[in-house]
Amino acid sequence: MRTLRKIAFEIQRDWKGMGPNHPAFPYLGAMNFLDTIEDFYGYDSARSIVFYFLANAGGWRGETAKRIKAELRKLAGR
Repeated sequence: MRTLRKIAFEIQRDWKGMGPNHPAFPYLGAMNFLDTIEDFYGYDSARSIVFYFLANAGGWRGETAKRIKAELRKLAGR
């Protein structure tokens, strides 16, 4: 399994145009500091950060987005 920070790096590389939308941006930023789904960023669990990112990343589309979103859902237990 890849670390969340490696996944975040790939998302940032792939998200075209203006980059991550404002609602998804802080969660993607937090993922840069996380390794596993069991980690915490401040008081927030990595799991909640991933769920919030997924809820706000609807504007990110394409094959890479589908693959990574499925990977994140699997990591988070959904």
